[in-house]
Amino acid sequence: MSKSYEELMDEVYDLPDGLAKINLLEEAARVADLSNDIESAYEARSMIVENATFNGYPMKALVAFSWILGQYDKNQDLFDEYDLLWSYKWILDKISCFPDIPLTQIDELLEDMRKRYKENGYSDRTYYFYISVNLLQQGKVEEAGEYLKKFRSMEDDLMSDCTACEQNRLVEYAAAVGDDEATLEAAKPILKGKMTCGEVPHVTISKVLLPLYRLGQVEEAEKQQKKGYKLIKNNLDFLQHQGEHIYYLSKTDPFKGLELLERHYPSMLGHENPFDKMMFLAHSSALLELLSGESVAVNARLPESSPHLDGMIGQAAGSKGNAGPLAAAFREDALLLADRFDRRNGNSYYRNYIQSL
Repeated sequence: MSKSYEELMDEVYDLPDGLAKINLLEEAARVADLSNDIESAYEARSMIVENATFNGYPMKALVAFSWILGQYDKNQDLFDEYDLLWSYKWILDKISCFPDIPLTQIDELLEDMRKRYKENGYSDRTYYFYISVNLLQQGKVEEAGEYLKKFRSMEDDLMSDCTACEQNRLVEYAAAVGDDEATLEAAKPILKGKMTCGEVPHVTISKVLLPLYRLGQVEEAEKQQKKGYKLIKNNLDFLQHQGEHIYYLSKTDPFKGLELLERHYPSMLGHENPFDKMMFLAHSSALLELLSGESVAVNARLPESSPHLDGMIGQAAGSKGNAGPLAAAFREDALLLADRFDRRNGNSYYRNYIQSL
């Protein structure tokens, strides 16, 4: 006997965040749809958007949000607009991670958010902020910096992100520019614990590891790596940052980096975010390339069903191990994704980045 919407939601509230909860919410939404219960379907999908956004399922969030947006416009008297406007930012934070979504559609979403914010008395500050977020993700670093200047010139309002999230974007921008000292300066209030939130310093620490290392602050880099990895190791949403820790460890402790690669590789295979997969593969390929030059054979222990082990039967037992062939396979897949992003973005930013590793 099928369960009612209320029964499914009772189970939802007992589950921790993650895929099982999202799947149950999707079932609850389907039950509500069959009953033509728009308010319940809206409630379930609103919960999907938040849970999927922060637990590594951004495509599920995009699909649910698209439905919510359409239903809100048809039934504005039934739903809270503040929650819709707030969650719009989560969608814009992830939208450029999908290379098949064209720039015109991304721009349309940004303009739609801007219109809705203006209609509710909010300024363009958050609009400029998310333009910069998307430009940075599209490899248009200089343009992103121009919009960051506009954003920083305005006073915040009720649609502004928390100070920790906004400060983290300044860290990411400085890191993209390649200014190690500016990266550490921007990260200072975060690293000192003066600015924190649900994802900061989690996403910040991986950005400061190499700047610390390059500037000779090796002990601090080691301390931050251990601290930062504990914060991100159990959440699919941090796949990109797990890859950045792996790349840092390729400089300081490659075999520890290999442990991280082996731990997170299985979750990477089915990950919904193409951008995060690309960055994980790229950073992992650099580690594997380095390990292939070791005097002893190095074999990455991947699941037997791994597509990257195709054609490598028997190579693990050879004198050179599988690190070299895996490095090439990882890099090839990362570059295929990079080319998709670059074609959409109209540049060669990610191919150049991966080739520089």
